[in-house]
Amino acid sequence: MDNGIYVRPAEEGDLAAILDIYNHVIVNTTAVYSEKPHTLQMRKDWFDDRMKNNFPVYVADANGSVAGFSSFGHFRVWPCYRYTVEVSVYVEASFRGLGISKILLGALVKRAGEMNYHAMIAGISADNEVSLNLHRSFGFEEVAHFKQVGYKFGRWLDLKFLELLVDNTPGPI
Repeated sequence: MDNGIYVRPAEEGDLAAILDIYNHVIVNTTAVYSEKPHTLQMRKDWFDDRMKNNFPVYVADANGSVAGFSSFGHFRVWPCYRYTVEVSVYVEASFRGLGISKILLGALVKRAGEMNYHAMIAGISADNEVSLNLHRSFGFEEVAHFKQVGYKFGRWLDLKFLELLVDNTPGPI
C-alpha cells in the first residue's frame, strides 16, 4: 500500500498492540459482543490456537506500528464445516478511514482460496454499516439476520451473517 502501510503475518511481539485494538473495540463499539476487556494471556491463547490450526493472523504495519489486524478461524468445529471459516478484521481507531480494512480483508480472501476453503462467514452487528459495506465490496452477501441476539450498552443488538463463496472444489479426504 502507498503511505508505508503493508500487511504481514502477525508475530507474538504484536500481541500487545492487537490486544489494545481489540479492547478498544470491546469498550467503545458493538463490533464485538463482549463487555469486558481481554487480557494479554487471552490474546496469546487465541494466537496460539490460530497458529496450531494453521489459520492466518495478519497485521497492517504502518511504519512499525500495528494499525490493524485480521484473521480467520473455525466457523464451527464439526468435521463437515472444515471448508468454512469465520473472518475478523479490526483497525486501530486513529487509522480508520485509510483503506486498511480493505487490505486486511483482501489478504484473508486470498489466503482462504490458497488454503482451499470454500465459504467465508462474517458475523457483523447490524448497526455497523462500515463493516457491512466493506464485506459487501468483496462480494459477501447477507445470508442471515438475527434479531435482538445481543445486549450491550443498554440496548438490544441485531446480528447479520454475510457469506462469500470462494471458487474451489475440495480434494479427497
